[in-house]
Amino acid sequence: MWRTTITLSLAAFLGHGALAAPEWTPQPAELLQARAGLPNVLAKLAAGKPVTIAYFGGSITAANGWRPKTLAWFKQTWPNSDIKEVHAAIGGTPSSLGAFRLGHDVLRFRPDLVFVEFSVNDGGMPPNDICRAMEGIVRQVWQADPTIDLCYTYTFRVGYEAQLDQGLCSPAASVHEQIAAHYGIPSINMSRRIAALKREGKLLFVPEKDAAGKPLPPAEGVKLFTDGDGVHPNDTGHTLYTEDIAAAIGQLQGVGQAGPHLLPPPLLTDNWERAKLVAIQPAMLSAGWSKLPADSPFVRSFGNRMPDVFEGRAPGDSISFKFKGTTCQLYDLMGPDAGQVSIKIDGVERGPVARFDSYCTYHRLATIGVCANLPDTVHEVTLTIHPDQPKRNSVTDRESQKPGYDPKKYEGTVIRLGAILLIGDLVP
Repeated sequence: MWRTTITLSLAAFLGHGALAAPEWTPQPAELLQARAGLPNVLAKLAAGKPVTIAYFGGSITAANGWRPKTLAWFKQTWPNSDIKEVHAAIGGTPSSLGAFRLGHDVLRFRPDLVFVEFSVNDGGMPPNDICRAMEGIVRQVWQADPTIDLCYTYTFRVGYEAQLDQGLCSPAASVHEQIAAHYGIPSINMSRRIAALKREGKLLFVPEKDAAGKPLPPAEGVKLFTDGDGVHPNDTGHTLYTEDIAAAIGQLQGVGQAGPHLLPPPLLTDNWERAKLVAIQPAMLSAGWSKLPADSPFVRSFGNRMPDVFEGRAPGDSISFKFKGTTCQLYDLMGPDAGQVSIKIDGVERGPVARFDSYCTYHRLATIGVCANLPDTVHEVTLTIHPDQPKRNSVTDRESQKPGYDPKKYEGTVIRLGAILLIGDLVP
């Protein structure tokens, strides 16, 4: 695959036409696809130089699991290097958000190695949408610094065993694999071993239960991968992931030549290499908004992901700006007291759009879709807090049956914004 891709890429460079649109096909599931390796970071480690490793992905990476375990393994294996971590994982988020937040959450820390883990959260997305985001991530990284090494990692969730038992990657990981092959990026498929251990009778994805629904301890010699959800590993599962990564890194010793990575022509010309996170300027906001202080619980919880957090509480509070580009979203916080917004793009209004859903017993990062795939011209955006509150019974019907329920927690028209996500650029 790698040699074929190089041939196609060189042909395009030499003027023989653009690459054909990708044909997305199932890809073999291998523990390691070495491709061009990790020569730059491994050379730095061997020389005892300082190294920064970024972990970019979803909740499986954000957990206190394979991320800190592999970081500890790197430090133990190369004790002469000062190895630092960039924790850039956010639960429940796919590569389509990753393409926008890459600069803020990863690249500004100038990493030497970036682990990219989105195969579970990209599940169900159309292949071309996955490619636009994942390819955009690769191209942003190497446009910023072509000496950064990238490594794709593929994690497991119940359901992926259907493909893995046939020796194939999950659908999302298969797309990732074809992108990785095109760019020479090594990949580590940790889900392969999980499915194999299950086939061998050595692992359970979730605990078995007795007649009353109580989890049963596994039989002797059998381990549990998760404590119940089939997605998020317990310590055993994260240890298996760590062992796979350590083994793969060992096999990558001596693979590839240190130096800048070259960017071949893109698989999709409309990939998201222009995606960016842009800070909100106070001049964009109407008078009712306030910038939350550093000691605000929202800034303490989410300030590492957003340049600032602005809060609007009253219907009619608005934000307005112009941009030249194709796609726009707003980075916000959904939560129990969140309201609704109306969105006007180029004079056409829609809404209300609720910033509350069935998970809103707590506040979490989210995005408001403003527009997508517009002509690459100047567009005017206005977002306004709507006077009507969203329906909250999907949460309140459930929570009202619990001790300590406070109905006031689920009231308000509050909107909290942290950044503008653009494929394009702001204009005055």
